Amino acid sequence: MAPGSSVKKVIGIVSGKGGVGKSTVCSLLASAMNKAGYHVGILDADITGPSIPKAFGLAHDGVALSSDGKSMVPEKSAGGVEIISTNLLLENETDPVIWRGSMIANAVKQFWQEVEWKDIDYLFVDMPPGTGDVPLTVFQSMPVAGIVIVTSPQDLVSMIVQKAVRMAEKMNIPILGIIENMSYLQCPHCEEKISVFGESHIEELAEKEGLELLAKLPIEPGNAAYMDAGAVEAIDTSKTLAHAVEVLKEILE
Repeated sequence: MAPGSSVKKVIGIVSGKGGVGKSTVCSLLASAMNKAGYHVGILDADITGPSIPKAFGLAHDGVALSSDGKSMVPEKSAGGVEIISTNLLLENETDPVIWRGSMIANAVKQFWQEVEWKDIDYLFVDMPPGTGDVPLTVFQSMPVAGIVIVTSPQDLVSMIVQKAVRMAEKMNIPILGIIENMSYLQCPHCEEKISVFGESHIEELAEKEGLELLAKLPIEPGNAAYMDAGAVEAIDTSKTLAHAVEVLKEILE
């Protein structure tokens, strides 16, 4: 870690496949812990598909250097979440990062070793989907206190989640729990919960794997507008992520 850095808990946010809203969940969790009074950071390890800066309304105009010029200083959101991401370093946010796996893994290491993470209680690491180079690099080079698995209510989810579980087990990384995103759509008129992607079996899966079910997040069309506007911190998660916040609090105590 860079001189002067201090991170109490590193939390990996993982998914077995893309398209489940992992970065959204990472942003919401970080915001929720920040609102709970903790000093929070996000290391955007999804190097080729970074979306965290956009969610928090951060511009791609470079990052500052520490006073000695040897470390990068994270950008800070309006609410105080500290963030480092490749999209903060690109000249244009739409420029592609066309790197091989080894270069991507090295960039993740640099974000851990060469960034001044000061007095961070929780550093959330937003990983790319799957079980490849980046999760392996994170698990081997950072003191990961645990991971949160993000999934969605589809039939193939069971197999995908189990792959993530098996990887964590092989790497001896604790699994803090599972969050089902896009779990249902609640009718604004009658409040009926509509299973857009089919009936959820997340409770059965969590019980089978011995996982803590941290949250079932509904489809909220308004949230997408907040994300697009760079205002993820304006989304109210006081009810939907209440249990997840309590579980995360416990690992710090």
